[in-house]
Amino acid sequence: MPPTRKPPDWLIEERRQTLGDHAAFCVSCGHVLRYFEQFESEVPSACPQCGGDLLARCPVCDARFASAFTVACNECGTQVRDPELFGTRIRR
Repeated sequence: MPPTRKPPDWLIEERRQTLGDHAAFCVSCGHVLRYFEQFESEVPSACPQCGGDLLARCPVCDARFASAFTVACNECGTQVRDPELFGTRIRR
């Protein structure tokens, strides 16, 4: 498998400004919702696809998630979901 390359910082910033600064994800099916901080109150607590729990913040330290591929909280290190989804490892 070829090594993955990190996109340039300008591209990451452009995506965040267009799609949202933070990510919420379903721990059951992997559905992801990106959102801006001012719209956090509109993020549903249940997944719109499967009805599972949609996490927008770390349950331990209440930090927001910056990436849809988050497996462990960047602030406190707590694992927030299984590192595999549908039998495939979640890449960062």
